[in-house]
Amino acid sequence: MRIVKYLFFIAIISLMIACKKDPSVKDQIDQQEEKQEVAEEKFDYVVEQFADLKILRYQIPGWDNLSLKEQKLVFYLTQAGLSGRDIMWDQNYRHNLTIRKALEKVYTSYEGNKDDANWKAFETYLKRVWFSNGIHHHYSNDKIKPEFNQDYFSSLLAATGTEVSKEVYNVIFNDQDAKKVNQAKGVDNVALSAVNFYGPGVTNTDVTSFYSKMKSPNTKKPLSFGLNSQLVKENGELKERVYKSGGLYGAAIDEIIKWLEKAKDVAENKAQGDALGLLIEYYKTGSLQTWDDYNVAWTAATEGNIDYINSFIEVYNDPLGYRGSYETIIQIKDFDMSKKMSVLSENAQWFEDSSPLMEEHKKKNVVGVSYKVVAVAGEAGDASPSTPIGVNLPNANWIRAAVGSKSVSLGNIIGAYNNAGGSGRLKEFVHDDEEFELEEKYGQLADKLHTALHEVVGHASGQLNPGVGETKETLKNYASTMEEGRADLVGLYYLMDPKLQELGLVEDWEKTGKAAYDGYIRNGLMTQLIRLNLGDDVEEAHMRNRQWVSGWAFEQGKKDNVIEKVTREGKTYYNINDYKKLHDIFGQLLKETQRIKSEGDYKAAEALVEGYGVKVDQAIHAEVLKRNEQFTSAPYSGFVNPVLVPEMDENGEITKINVTQPEGFVTQMLEYSKSYNFLPEVN
Repeated sequence: MRIVKYLFFIAIISLMIACKKDPSVKDQIDQQEEKQEVAEEKFDYVVEQFADLKILRYQIPGWDNLSLKEQKLVFYLTQAGLSGRDIMWDQNYRHNLTIRKALEKVYTSYEGNKDDANWKAFETYLKRVWFSNGIHHHYSNDKIKPEFNQDYFSSLLAATGTEVSKEVYNVIFNDQDAKKVNQAKGVDNVALSAVNFYGPGVTNTDVTSFYSKMKSPNTKKPLSFGLNSQLVKENGELKERVYKSGGLYGAAIDEIIKWLEKAKDVAENKAQGDALGLLIEYYKTGSLQTWDDYNVAWTAATEGNIDYINSFIEVYNDPLGYRGSYETIIQIKDFDMSKKMSVLSENAQWFEDSSPLMEEHKKKNVVGVSYKVVAVAGEAGDASPSTPIGVNLPNANWIRAAVGSKSVSLGNIIGAYNNAGGSGRLKEFVHDDEEFELEEKYGQLADKLHTALHEVVGHASGQLNPGVGETKETLKNYASTMEEGRADLVGLYYLMDPKLQELGLVEDWEKTGKAAYDGYIRNGLMTQLIRLNLGDDVEEAHMRNRQWVSGWAFEQGKKDNVIEKVTREGKTYYNINDYKKLHDIFGQLLKETQRIKSEGDYKAAEALVEGYGVKVDQAIHAEVLKRNEQFTSAPYSGFVNPVLVPEMDENGEITKINVTQPEGFVTQMLEYSKSYNFLPEVN
């Protein structure tokens, strides 16, 4: 589970806790920070901007401090991740690879006029497709509409000798497969989603019926059925096409295995090597039991400087929450920050015991929640170019309860976002100077803590009632947004708690909490709407959860005017009048959200999400879009990856690995397509 990659308005910087007992240590830390800030100022974080997207770059702090063996491990893991890049493209839509290859051929071979508006529109379309790993918008899930016409595209194809089928040609321009993931109520979500997890003719009923017949050997350790396969109909019979060596995506998976085997040979320790061995076995066999064995081993392998995420993991792109999207994130531990933030892990049981949950929904023993701040060294698949800022894995509830989980905050990604941002939008949407000053002084720390609380405490909190099935089975299409909202609520509840100051995490818990509440309500009720076209419903799971949490809290507090809707000079603002009561409201909603999850109450989840999280106030939406027109900065950001370049001796052995930056977004995308093109157009 992840802190979503779309928190563009949330500016976050690294948390620094003052060491009150040793001023000399504090002085040293301040000096180190000043040196780091000077270095960061010289680094150009912004690559380019187009459409609604900004491309950034990030550094890999601490790279030169790694041993050669550790650098090799990072390099091999990065190569493994990139080798599966095209899997994500095909998972997103069955025609994506064909379309990408056609667009790239036109781009690299066209010799006509490249100064006119049509060519510029073609370039922008290709960049948007690259960014989204396909022809559907990475956030809204809507099909990206070209701003050039069919006649012009036909002329480009003819001029470059590029051929595409009539079906592929038409789908670029028509309304077919209009939404990658359709989460609308009362429709067949599977049949109306373009995502390539299901074959033609497969329906919601087919999926639920197919998996309802599958039983895990151990009911207390349910397998993640459907996670690594495509479900299709062959001669009217449902059948899984498993992602594995020799199976679906086998050519790319074999490349992943090749690099993972190299990584295993340079593992930092036995536990890490054993986990890599199980991941390799999983890719070879497709066994979901091996997947669970791997996750148990990976979760327990906490020693070492290097860690990674690799495989079919997050299920947000499946309308029914079964199938995992391919992703990979390679991580280098930030020792200083991880030590400071481990205080949350050490106190996880206190947070659980002190929560407003029903007693039967509280865990008696919160196990093994590890939290690290890491520096990303490379990403691919669902994590690139648009990346999360934090991740908590594994997703299986029974593993989280029995073994624990790993939570990471992507420190250098967060730093890059922060260094590339501005305060213009904040000034436009805050209610008054006091709210602006709170955000400026405490907002970044508040957001940092919310990320940590969401991941470390939130996702680890609570338990299912005996006999209640996995959340994806009980809450179905609402499972993802309910889980993310529940974790958000845990963070919100404790952000207004003096315990944070007692633990040394903040200097002023009340002002930090106020800044957190202001920012969450402002974003949930207003500013996130710039990501939608006027008239659209909210579809994305995280965006839905921010709206239903904020909307429910606003309505519950109306009687006491807890959150006031203010209109001033034709502009709308939301002002929190009573933070203490809002804290209590968040606690009530957290209690109810956990009850829904624990009991598997689908009707209550549906009422909450549909009632508060889907429909948008059109007058507010139109106003927000109008007020946002003055800002040129794009609402979405993503990244190019640093390039790891090995130096070899005369025997072909790696002697050093250098970190370089790509020339630009276009250069990196074309290089990736050339070097990691291991899949045919698999439909």
